[in-house]
Amino acid sequence: MDETDLLLQHFEAHRAHLRAVACRMLDDRADADDAVQETWLRLSRTDIRGVENLRGWLTKVVARVCLDMLRSRKSRRWEPLDERAPAEPARKGTPEDDVLMADSIGAALLVVLQRLPPAERVAFVLHDLFDLPFEDIAPIVGRTPPAARQLASRARRRVRGVTPIGGADRIRQREIVDAFLAASRSGDLEGLLALLAPDVVLRADPAAQRMGAPSEVRGARVTAAFFKGRALGAEPAVVADGIGLIVAPGGRLRIVVRLTIAEGKIARIDAIAEAKHLDRIKLAVLDD
Repeated sequence: MDETDLLLQHFEAHRAHLRAVACRMLDDRADADDAVQETWLRLSRTDIRGVENLRGWLTKVVARVCLDMLRSRKSRRWEPLDERAPAEPARKGTPEDDVLMADSIGAALLVVLQRLPPAERVAFVLHDLFDLPFEDIAPIVGRTPPAARQLASRARRRVRGVTPIGGADRIRQREIVDAFLAASRSGDLEGLLALLAPDVVLRADPAAQRMGAPSEVRGARVTAAFFKGRALGAEPAVVADGIGLIVAPGGRLRIVVRLTIAEGKIARIDAIAEAKHLDRIKLAVLDD
């Protein structure tokens, strides 16, 4: 086995880890494959005889590549990398790949990560998801370790959100949302009726209506009938400092459902799908 083959063998041992890092930073499997591929190119051009921790070195390299790609997206509204290693053509992600990636970390987290500034996103992913110390993150984002810690802290606040719902109320509201999802998915009409206020109101904006939602529905029974057998792709989330659901296949946000809960019942449901409104809604991950 020659030196190149041996180097490739070492790289392949870490490929899955590198793709996992890149997927969480770039939210696109094809882009992640490009980033991993670029990492291999840089490794193949580098003398690593003094590198004691190859996994750590590769993680830093792929993180720098991803940061460059994120910044390029921000300034040029995203363009795919054109340079690819001739020995291994990039594998374009399929919709099924995107769904698997979203399922692996949660669509809500993926959507919120997309809204973070590049440096914050990189600092958060490396530290909170992959336990990289801030001393290693700092040179990647071009900051001091304390500044890198601040980046991750700001990202964490955005990811988790700030909501006035706390303590027992938050736990109860999460239980209601989880029960609503379970009843909707299983087609449990009576279970839905038990969660809805008698005079519940469902409203949908024009984009949500084009997806099949009614413009307005009043009353528990007709609302329960609409949601029976639905919500298969929905996930709980913090919505505008309250609680609700998002539908984001493959991490691509399509609809936000804001739930208003009063006296232990869902009293109002707002379905929002207009792009100009989705961009302005504050979203965060709803902790278990």
